[in-house]
Amino acid sequence: MKALISNDDGITASGILASKKAVEDLCDTYIIAPETQQSGIGHALTLYEPLRVNEHVLKDGSIGYGVSGTPTDAVTIALFEIMDEKPDIMISGINTGFNIGQAELTTSGTLGAAIEAASFEIPTIAISQEVTRDDIKFENGSIEIDFDFAGKMLNKLTKIVLKKGLPEGIDLLNVNIPANPINEEFEVVKLGNRMYSPVVQKRLDPRGKPYYWIDGEPYEENEPGSDGYELRRAQKTTVTPLKIDLTSDMSLLKEWFK
Repeated sequence: MKALISNDDGITASGILASKKAVEDLCDTYIIAPETQQSGIGHALTLYEPLRVNEHVLKDGSIGYGVSGTPTDAVTIALFEIMDEKPDIMISGINTGFNIGQAELTTSGTLGAAIEAASFEIPTIAISQEVTRDDIKFENGSIEIDFDFAGKMLNKLTKIVLKKGLPEGIDLLNVNIPANPINEEFEVVKLGNRMYSPVVQKRLDPRGKPYYWIDGEPYEENEPGSDGYELRRAQKTTVTPLKIDLTSDMSLLKEWFK
């Protein structure tokens, strides 16, 4: 069994090693990820400049490959250049911070990498974790995050996927871990409305010209059974089944044209 592991936080992020540690007892692991932080890049692909691949010795002494592009670039290079055969599973993450809601999911680089792998019919898990100050430690001058619980849940889910595959009609699973999970169970949920309410900050540079920062305030999801509600209000670990096919009801459009 082989697992491809990627992310959008970069090849040196602690979350990607946490994924490796979580599943290395189940399969051979291959870490191929962006060279640098790529959060918010979505499913972007680099077409007009060359890509470079650099070998890295990771903190656990293993070898990983950093790709000078997007998460989608990293997965493409992994599948068509570095790996000699299609992996049995792909894992994107563990990402720092939630990836939830209909509005934000398409901007996520974590999901961008996952969608690319799933488009080649590879069973795929995207996994993210809420991170608080209690999860962060400083060791030898670097930041380390406690992903132990997320790793345990990832191991459990990977075992199931490797044994059963994904159900018919499901292309990938989006998993989110709350800060204080109430148990070691998965709550199957739908996508909520959004993760943030957008905030645009307008400022002036020293020459008096305006510039902008796009930010956001956490969106309070009020509907039970949605990812945002179950994570933030119930502190449950959520898993959402996703499909790549975005086609809506064609019969409605045919009727609309009449």
